[in-house]
Amino acid sequence: MILKIPPNPPFSKGGARCYLTILFRARSLMMSARNNRRILKFLIVFLGLVPALLLVRATLNDQLGANPIQTLHFRLGDWALRFLLIGLALTPIKIITKQASPLRYRRMMGLLAFFYASLHGLVYVALDLSWSWTAFIDEVPKSPYIVLGLLTYLLLVPLAITSTKYFKKRLGRRWFSLHKLVYVAALTACLHYLWLVKLDVSQPLLYIGLLGILVSIRIVKFYRNRGA
Repeated sequence: MILKIPPNPPFSKGGARCYLTILFRARSLMMSARNNRRILKFLIVFLGLVPALLLVRATLNDQLGANPIQTLHFRLGDWALRFLLIGLALTPIKIITKQASPLRYRRMMGLLAFFYASLHGLVYVALDLSWSWTAFIDEVPKSPYIVLGLLTYLLLVPLAITSTKYFKKRLGRRWFSLHKLVYVAALTACLHYLWLVKLDVSQPLLYIGLLGILVSIRIVKFYRNRGA
């Protein structure tokens, strides 16, 4: 007996139309999700630049107190360390919530940290030392915290340069090894801050405590995966 296939199977019209409708809606949802992520990234960048804009406004309006250069220098350093810790917090948030979406914004936090760290160093060299490298060389032996600050910035430079997808693909596994230096940079930044302040050390100790918690979550996750 020969089986004959009907020329117009039931799926050919209504089924195909339904299938195409599902594909179209799925594509629309994906495009909408991408647009939403772009809007969210734009908002994050804008919010990340708000502290800098407020500092510019305070500087122009002479609202930085009796020592404006020192205030500007310290506040920029504060924000650099804050964004660095926020970036490090995204992986523990992913571990706790079991959602990978926070990792999309890790690079942005790192670049914001680098941006504020660059301004922090620029204010010190340009406004505090008036571009005098002789004064900078003389100041380093007297202030070891400057060495820690310089070390932190030198650690952040390669991390910022290699933060793109191109370098991630080009370096392969070495990229992950390189970007583990962010923990060293966070530690030296906290110690730089602790060494810098002379009276109230509560804020740098708070940052060190937060860094310890974030690292502890990663360590616990590592040993759990190793034992599984």
